[in-house]
Amino acid sequence: MTLPAHSDLAPTYSRSPKSEPRNVIVHFGMGNFHRAHQAAYLDELLSQHDDDVPEWGICGVGVLERDRRMHDALHAQDCMYTLVLKAPDGSYDARVIGSIMDHMLAVDDTQAVLDVLAAPSTRIVSLTITEGGYPIDDATGEFAPDDAAREDGQSPQSPHTPFGLIVEALRLRRERAIEPFTVLSCDNLPGNGHIAHDSACGQAALSDQELAQWIDDNVAFPNCMVDRITPVTTDEDRELVEQQWGIEDAWPVGAEPFIQWVIEDKFPAGRPQWEEVGAQMVTDVVPYELMKLRLLNAAHQMLAHWGRLLGMTYAHEAAEDPDIEAVTRAYLEREALPTLRPVPGINLDQYVDTLFERFTNHAIADTLNRLAEDASDRVPKFVLPALRGCIEQGRPVDLGAAMCAAWALTLEGNDEDGAPITINDQYRDRLISLAQQQKAGNTRALLSDARLFGELESTSEFADRFEHWLHAIRRDGARAVMRELIAQAN
Repeated sequence: MTLPAHSDLAPTYSRSPKSEPRNVIVHFGMGNFHRAHQAAYLDELLSQHDDDVPEWGICGVGVLERDRRMHDALHAQDCMYTLVLKAPDGSYDARVIGSIMDHMLAVDDTQAVLDVLAAPSTRIVSLTITEGGYPIDDATGEFAPDDAAREDGQSPQSPHTPFGLIVEALRLRRERAIEPFTVLSCDNLPGNGHIAHDSACGQAALSDQELAQWIDDNVAFPNCMVDRITPVTTDEDRELVEQQWGIEDAWPVGAEPFIQWVIEDKFPAGRPQWEEVGAQMVTDVVPYELMKLRLLNAAHQMLAHWGRLLGMTYAHEAAEDPDIEAVTRAYLEREALPTLRPVPGINLDQYVDTLFERFTNHAIADTLNRLAEDASDRVPKFVLPALRGCIEQGRPVDLGAAMCAAWALTLEGNDEDGAPITINDQYRDRLISLAQQQKAGNTRALLSDARLFGELESTSEFADRFEHWLHAIRRDGARAVMRELIAQAN
């Protein structure tokens, strides 16, 4: 039985061509996370109302050739797919998600994508394009166009990047007197709405300063915080869906039951009533955002780099290892928590305990390779801001500096037993080159990359400790160093 024909788990609301949604969310970055998170929220909302003509629907957009696999898989299934929630006790809960009504490839037809973006029915444009998808310099926080952004700036009416497409669509809407859509970044970035704003305005200014000012004056860029652990899809996931529910699904999604979405309520063009299905609509996202980035996302980096150095494969392996758990908890308590603001409605100590319950969910089988992917974007955003905060407060940063040293050693390409470590990073060649210099004796080679560490290279409170722990891990091994760090923290 193919997925579209399956009735027991299928959406109850209408998805026929005659019932196109009244309002559209165009989404860039149709990966597993969006399909397990934002699309799942909307699916639940649509299911509650069960209208003949859905109030809202999602149109996905891929901008890269590698997005074709997802495009083809979705279209073969009428853009539906199976979401399987995997509980720690080994039980499963599945449903077929139908909130994605269409998916388009800008590489095939840019004009068709622009037509949808410029249509009055498009009210929101959302993004999960990863931390590296925004042309912003991590160290300065300023717009820093790459070659693709510059190319779009030179030919703004033939864009190829998400922000090139967004800016050209906004130009068309202004020209046609259509109110602008809201731009909603759902990526793991501090101040993701502000970063999306700077990316769009910076992109527009490359070709039209007046348009950039109009975007600044008229377009809303709310901040939001998103959370759900969502690993990559495996063949085992496909087999599970077929065996358990009789569904042939080319690209199902597995995720943990936990889900959270905190959204700044700033949508002048309208929005779904997400709060009816558990989203938190707030006036200030920052406390929630910093909590998630500096606790959950930073903890993932701790698990990934210490675990990979010790030859581990899965997040639950690392989280259940007594030394990695202890050093991660010590980091969160000593160096991350002191830099956070109070979070309304959240007990932060309980939140940390909940993280480890989630990390040790064997059913998720999240890999350390996934957590370490693009660490050159993740470490500067998830870990270094807290370390800067500690330094400003006069607090030590040994636990974070040692984790950075562990990451630096994984970049040399082997774990402590000599097995190869996969380096999957958009700056892979640069990182490997720096790691080779490090291996040859330049222990501050990685720190010299200003894009990664900025002023921390010359900040002795961090740089000296990084160098100390790099030597110590190389000499004594990761486990001995973690135990030393734990003893110091206690």
